[in-house]
Amino acid sequence: MTRRSITKRAALVTATALVAVGTVTAGVSLAGSEGESKASKKQIAALFDTWNAALQTGDSEKVADLYAKDAVLLPTVSNKVRTDRAGIVDYFDHFLENKPVGTKVQTIVNVLDDNSAIDTGVYEFALTNHDTGEKSVVTARYTYEYEKRDGEWKIVNHHSSAMPEG
Repeated sequence: MTRRSITKRAALVTATALVAVGTVTAGVSLAGSEGESKASKKQIAALFDTWNAALQTGDSEKVADLYAKDAVLLPTVSNKVRTDRAGIVDYFDHFLENKPVGTKVQTIVNVLDDNSAIDTGVYEFALTNHDTGEKSVVTARYTYEYEKRDGEWKIVNHHSSAMPEG
């Protein structure tokens, strides 16, 4: 073999090895990203903290931003089912007057797939009556159904009801 053919052969072997390594790396990267794209239970549970922080702003529009356009809200302190943004904003306009601060008591999270999850359990709200200043705590059951839409987790269904025995 000539020196030139040895150099060509070495270059070919090196190029083949790099392609093989690149293919394996890409395969591992893709396999890893599939597993990582599914949200963790902890990430889903933390979406409540984002929602609760939005409540603390006192801005019903910021709270409504966390809901999908076609979301359904079955609220704790209203008999009216809210099925559009205007209805959700209206509910929170009134609910936020009582300066609610939520705390989860029990949380059960089910991550269904890469784009949907359910967080259900029990939470409490410390409320301050906007007329009298009297403080109270309401314990309620809740269910948040989340879907990832355009890369963001949105509430598509939120049901909250006061505990029947409380």
